[in-house]
Amino acid sequence: MVTEELVRNMLTEVLDPEIQIDIVNLGMVYNIDIEDGGKRIKVTMTLTTMGCPLFDEIKDEIVERLTSLEGVEEVDVSLTFDPPWDKEMMSDEAKLVFKYLF
Repeated sequence: MVTEELVRNMLTEVLDPEIQIDIVNLGMVYNIDIEDGGKRIKVTMTLTTMGCPLFDEIKDEIVERLTSLEGVEEVDVSLTFDPPWDKEMMSDEAKLVFKYLF
């Protein structure tokens, strides 16, 4: 059965290509909707900067990982900048890593 927790766990394997921290701990995943008994998953996310050219790369990896789940037929990834991302959205673990990297 596809659950939000399972989807969130799968998304911790998707790294921001520049920062090399996963998109969940970075606070980039705003919402996960599971529809039609798990056949469709909608992920609403943001990027760390509005002009980031890496959305397609991140989106493709999200789709690849989530469609590998049994029963998932469609994955829709929506991009939003409302609210805009900031460092306070990161998990404590990500903040610690970020502090040492940058």
